[in-house]
This record gives sequence, C-alpha cells and structure tokens, in this order.
Amino acid sequence: MIRPLLLAVALATLLPVHASAAAPARSAATPASTALHRFFDEQWERGLREYPESASYNGDSRYDDRWTDMSLEAIRAREAADREALARLRAIDRGALSEADRLNYDVYLWDLQRGVERQRFNEWQRPLTQRGGVQTADELAEVLPFRTLRDYENWLARLEALPALIGQTETLMREGVKAGNTPPRVLMERIPGQIDAQLVAVEKSRFYAPFLKFPDAVPAADRERLRARAATVIGDRVIPAYRDFATFFKRDYLPNARTSIAALDLPEGRAYYDFLAGYFTTTELTADQIHEIGLKEVARIRGEMEKVKAEVGFKGSMQEFFQYLRTDPRFFKKTPEDLFEAYQAIAKRIDPELVKVFRTIPRLPYGVRPIPAASAPDTTTAYYQPGASDGSRAGYYYVNLYKPEVRPTWEMMALSLHEAVPGHHFQFARALELPEAPMFRRTAYFIAYGEGWGLYAERLGYDMGLYDDPYDRMGQLAYDMWRAVRLVVDTGMHTKGWSRDRAIQYFMDNSPKTRQDVVNEIDRYISWPGQALGYKIGQLKISELRDRASAALGDRFDVRDYNDAVLATGSVPLAVLERHIDAWIAERKATPAASTAATGR
Repeated sequence: MIRPLLLAVALATLLPVHASAAAPARSAATPASTALHRFFDEQWERGLREYPESASYNGDSRYDDRWTDMSLEAIRAREAADREALARLRAIDRGALSEADRLNYDVYLWDLQRGVERQRFNEWQRPLTQRGGVQTADELAEVLPFRTLRDYENWLARLEALPALIGQTETLMREGVKAGNTPPRVLMERIPGQIDAQLVAVEKSRFYAPFLKFPDAVPAADRERLRARAATVIGDRVIPAYRDFATFFKRDYLPNARTSIAALDLPEGRAYYDFLAGYFTTTELTADQIHEIGLKEVARIRGEMEKVKAEVGFKGSMQEFFQYLRTDPRFFKKTPEDLFEAYQAIAKRIDPELVKVFRTIPRLPYGVRPIPAASAPDTTTAYYQPGASDGSRAGYYYVNLYKPEVRPTWEMMALSLHEAVPGHHFQFARALELPEAPMFRRTAYFIAYGEGWGLYAERLGYDMGLYDDPYDRMGQLAYDMWRAVRLVVDTGMHTKGWSRDRAIQYFMDNSPKTRQDVVNEIDRYISWPGQALGYKIGQLKISELRDRASAALGDRFDVRDYNDAVLATGSVPLAVLERHIDAWIAERKATPAASTAATGR
C-alpha cells in the first residue's frame, strides 16, 4: 500500500489529481489544448497551496512552513473551488483536443467528478484514524530535507502553527459528534496511546529530532538558537496542545464514538459505501458482485495452497499448516535488526532479475527504511512512500519491525515485490518519466490500478525465478489470499452485518498471516471502507488483459513489452487501461514481427 498523507486518510485520498506548473513539452497548441493545460497548471498550483503537506511530499519546499488549513471556512472554500473547477473543465471543448489530451481530460474529469460527489458525505467530520492524523504529525519530518537553515526555520514555523491545527481538528471532531458521523469506538481506543506518545520530555519528542543533528550548511552560530527556539515551542506550546487534545479525546470524543463498525451506520451509509466501492475499484461492480468474486478467489487460492502443503510434506490439516507457518521459529528473525537486514537482502536479490520482465527500468532509486516505532504497532506490515516528483528524494520501502516474532520470513518476498520493485516503486517512478504527460498523470494514484499493479507484481516473482522456495510460494499465495479475503470481509462488515470478530476469524481460517497482522488489517478495512477492494479487482483486470494479449499475439507476446505497456499510461481508471491495452494489442498485430521488440535503456 501507499503511505497516506499525515492528515486524515479519508481526506488525503480524495484530493483531486493536479497537473504541474513545470509542464513537459507539448504538441502543437490549439485554443482548447491551451485552455486545458492552463487549467491543469492552475489546479496544480492551487493544490500545492491548499495542501502544503502534499507539496512537501512532492519535493516542493515553497510551503514547508505551514499545514493544511482545516478550519470549516477553508474546507468549504476548497469544496467550492473544486465545484468551480469541474464547471471550468466541462466548458472546455473536448472534441477539439488531441487524442492524448482527450485522455488527460477524461482521467481528470473522472476524478474531479467523484471528488465533488464525495463532498456530500462530510468526511472531514472524521479527521483522523488509528493509522494517521494530527496525532502523528511528526512523521512529516521524515520526508523534509533539513539541509539548510531555511529548512529548520520552516519546521519551526510548522511547530508554532501546530497547536492551531490541533484545535481545528478538535473542532471538526466535535462537528462529527453532533452529526453522528464518528469512527468506530473499537478503532478510536487505539488513539490515546498515540497521543500520549507525544507527551514526553522535549529532548525525546520526535518533533525535536531534527535539531539533534545539523548538516554543515547550517552555521554553528545558529544551531543553539534553533535548538532553544524548538525546545521552547515544543515545551510551551506543542506538548500542552497535545495534552489538552488528549483530555478532549478521552473525556468527550471516545465515549461518543459509534459502537458499530459498518459504513452503513454512517449518515447516508448505503450511498456512501456504494460510492466508495466504485471509486476505489474504478468499476460499476456492486458490493454483492464483489463479495461473490471474493468467495470464488478464496476457493481457488485455497486449492493452490493445498498443493504447496503436499509438496512440503506437511501431514496435518490446512489450519494446522497455517498454525505451523505462524509459529515455527524457523520462519522468524530474533531481533528487529536481523529482520531489517533480511528485508534489505531480499531487495538486493530482486534487483538484478528485473530485466527478465521489463525492458524499461526507471531511473529513480529506492531504499528500505523501518516504519517509525511510534506508529508501527497500529499500522500494516509495510508500505511504500513515493519519491519526490522532482527526483530530489528517492522512493522508500517502509517495513514494520515491531514484534519480529510475528513477522514471518515466508511473506517477505511477495511483500517486497509488491511494495518496492517491481511493484509500487516501478509504478510511481515510471510514471514520473512519461514523455509529454502532464504531471497529474505522472503523479496520479488510482487504487485499482496502483494496488492492482502491486498485487500483479507479486506474481511476477515466478517469471523472475524468485519463488524457488516452496515456503516463499506459500507466502505469495498467502498474500493473494489476503487480498481475496478483503473482498469478502470488507463487503461483509460494511454491507452484510458481519461483526469484527467474524471478519477476523474468516481471515484467520483462510490465511496463515499472524493474528497481529490480521487484526490490524481488519481494523484498517473498518476505518477505510472500500479501499481494500481495489487490490484484487485491479490485479484480476491486469491479469485478464495479459491473458488477452498473450492469446492475441501468440509467439509474438513478450511479457516485458506487456508490462511496459501497462506502466505506459501512468495510474488511470481500469476502463482507460483496458482501452489502452486493446489498442496496444491491435498495433502489435498490425506491426511486422521483426519490428515489435521495444528498445530499453
């Protein structure tokens, strides 16, 4: 999965995709294309101004001294600006655009329409989850450069403004209580510990960490001044603000959080879940259809697991095999350090095999980092953080080192293929290199495409010769099963009355993942309805298109060309990807055989 921005996950994931002011070379301009690209440029700049954390993640430091304004007035103004943007886009004559710009238009329109439609559900009334929010604002420091004096001054400015953001968050939460729009209490019970983690001595505060070490570019004469100012701001303003927030949360908010888990119990709950299912899968599939797809996939993968169990000679039942995989010491590292080294080793093992399945290797590098210790207990096994769009920061594969005794080694290969290469890192890094594409196409992230690609990438390990160990193959099947189970339990909990315990048990019955992971996953699906549906739906579509291309091209099919073709669009709705691959197949069939091989670099 992709690491969410630091504000509410629900809000962060619906930001309109924006174009870049630093637009690449374009084809000959017409009045319609000029208007379209001016619109893209203006919307990109608006997005950077309105969501400074997003700008920071993209490597744009112009707004590194501020947070997103989460006042009610600012939220309403942003919603109005999105509605105005939609009207402006519709006023541009699509028929007068080139084929490439019609694609740009359609993708942007798809996302902007849904962003405006989503306004009715007032997700801002739930501005934090157990996976992120103002209580984990310190994590933003991980992507900031801290190379110059200005970088430190910007962080100080953000620290000075943080109490206001905490206050705005509290106001939104109070509005949510009044509207009956609150998260499930079972998830909110995780939050007090996250807030309490901010109530420490200044020198131990994660907000203070950048001031413990300075680069040479920061003059020695300024360092003590910066440290003193940081200590004062954190000690006198930031920590007291979190202390007040903790009191509000425990006394006023947690008792009013809803006792149910289903999205159907939110205001306009049925419409809300139907919207989310369509948004995250980029399809018209209903919850019932998705549930049935999940049940069929669970049965299919279960059969493949039985074959691996027989291959390794395990004589017990599948449940006993799962328990063996969850508990036998041979599958676990003893320390976080050992676990981290193992992840690094797997990444290096994958790298040289990539040429077997791609002709084009992206230029942007990636690295492996541990998930911050404060959030590790409440988050997933791993996630990917994209690199800066200007190339100034590499992509990073974050791995969870909390409790090594629940992190089995058999899952590490599939996980690394998904989150690092050739999964999310290839998808994001290749998109940044798309020729002549506006930057919203280079940086867009549609769940079904992006996570579908990540799950598809796990299976590329077979093409790369990386699943020679049957337990690694079991790990791949476990991860495939994990995403199939999601279709069943997400729809089950949010539309069919499944309890949290029933969902956990179903997951445990069909997957060898450890209970620690399963509980965190189920809680993620509760807090982020519909998001988890995109993975398996996207993977199935990408695999279906590969089979279609292979059948149509026969001996002329090359998986390297197909994989390059999938990544050639950047992240798009699945229907757009399907049209692109169908056109690619037709072009290949019409091209003489000797000319079909693409050139790599």
